[in-house]
Amino acid sequence: MAYQVLARKWRPHTFAEMVGQEHVLRAIIHALDSGRLHHAFLFTGTRGVGKTTIARILAKSLNCERGVSSQPCGVCSACRGIDEGRFVDLIEVDAASRTKVEDTRELLENVQYAPTYGRYKVYLIDEVHMFSNHSFNALLKTLEEPPPHVKFLLATTDPQRLPVTILSRCLQFSLRRLSLPLIRDQLARILETEGMSFEESALRELARAADGSMRDGLSLLDQAIAYGGGRVVTQDVYAMLGTLSRDRAYALLEDLAAGNAWALLATVESLAQQSPDWSALLGELVILLQRVALAQFVPEAVDDHLGDRDRILALARQMSLEDVQLHYQIGLMGRRDIPLAPQPRGGFEMVLLRMLVFRPVPEEASLPSSGNAAPVPALSRGAVSPEPPRAPRSASAPFPAPAPSAAKVEIPPPDLVRPVVAAPPVVMPAVAVSAEPLSDLNWPGLVATLGLTGTNHQLAMNCSLVQVEGTTLHLSLNVNEGQSFLLNKERERRVEQAVQVRLGEEMRVSITTPTTTSSPSAPTPAQLHDRRQHERETAARASIENDLQVQAFRKTFNADLDPKSIRPLDG
Repeated sequence: MAYQVLARKWRPHTFAEMVGQEHVLRAIIHALDSGRLHHAFLFTGTRGVGKTTIARILAKSLNCERGVSSQPCGVCSACRGIDEGRFVDLIEVDAASRTKVEDTRELLENVQYAPTYGRYKVYLIDEVHMFSNHSFNALLKTLEEPPPHVKFLLATTDPQRLPVTILSRCLQFSLRRLSLPLIRDQLARILETEGMSFEESALRELARAADGSMRDGLSLLDQAIAYGGGRVVTQDVYAMLGTLSRDRAYALLEDLAAGNAWALLATVESLAQQSPDWSALLGELVILLQRVALAQFVPEAVDDHLGDRDRILALARQMSLEDVQLHYQIGLMGRRDIPLAPQPRGGFEMVLLRMLVFRPVPEEASLPSSGNAAPVPALSRGAVSPEPPRAPRSASAPFPAPAPSAAKVEIPPPDLVRPVVAAPPVVMPAVAVSAEPLSDLNWPGLVATLGLTGTNHQLAMNCSLVQVEGTTLHLSLNVNEGQSFLLNKERERRVEQAVQVRLGEEMRVSITTPTTTSSPSAPTPAQLHDRRQHERETAARASIENDLQVQAFRKTFNADLDPKSIRPLDG
């Protein structure tokens, strides 16, 4: 006997054998058992989810010689005829090959005649969306008021292309994509019944490649059996699908978390030996980042259907919230850019390097000394060293600092229309470090060097120092600017951690909101910044308006200055 492919051999013959789609089966089973049967059913969904299979089982249920029920016997001549595709009263039509209106009219000419053998004459029209408008019009009247012995079963992968007049005359059932565990478990049951050995991880990869389609999963399983000579093992599945082991994607993510550029590029070099699909690999990386982000906020929601939950949770602890979100966004946008790159590998490497370069790290801050306070050293982002790293680096500073080089001064060309105005430099008082008494602590200067980002930085910028009590900094949040929403325990803890790292002491930070009767607090760093910015803009505007060349232009051309276009330039 000729070999029968698994997709046909294991096609369900009863509703009980169906995998998934319980929401559809429940309605059909109740309708069959209660005798409340509609004359037209429309099954929608992606390929291989069971549309045609459910339609054929429904046709058996309607024509079984033991009576209409949700459990056809499967042994009578009608059931066997439908299973074998030779039942004369089941008319299966592929709408993709019969799109002309003449074909539809020819099909409907025999609707009025009673069924030859069965109880109902069933028209199963697959891919019905391929009908032309004239064909739909020819079908419409018959579909609305068919003879009592006729049932229409329509199936389509694109219900949006059906006219609303057709949709309104059918009971519509939307079949869902099958979940990965459902497909994997069904593949395992089939292999166990067939007496073949397999690896669980190999079935996970096949189910993942099936993308919600059971038929695709069975076809891939057929291919894997042939490729592995009767055995389904993980390495053979990877080679057959042309994909890489997920361990490689984890290795890339772990190198990103450690900020190790050399290890990252070495991993890419080893991947290049297998000529991977770089866009698909980046997509795998983005999927892992999404699961890591989920693990950081709701660890209980991370499933283990891929057998990697512990690894995801470990990465969630290793990476910061900001890094995960930024890496995800860069990876998502990078998939769009890879096809534009001259070399796909180069585009992939640039995406990874972009993730490293734009990691949230302390911004550059070089503050001149003031009074007796010690000067604060400049903080720099650093650059990738041309030499391999010789010592481990922390995740917060992934690259060694660049070697000092001679400064290069570039003089811009003169601007004839808008003179370059050198605004007075902003002088920030230096921060008192642990060597100085905490009573002399300058809070605005300290905030500039804490390296905070996002809402944590906003919270610190909108607080003013009330007093230093022992090793506790008492701060007051300026609620007049509508910033009260910034204060919560987590952000207060982040500010406290940054202060401890900066000052090198076990400092405590207490942030409160002032009452209406409290005395006015000192200006916040945000208020000082706005005040200095306003002063610089005023000085720049005055300098432009008093410039003789600008005045000559205004007089000669009867021109006006746009105040919004004036921006102060740093000296």
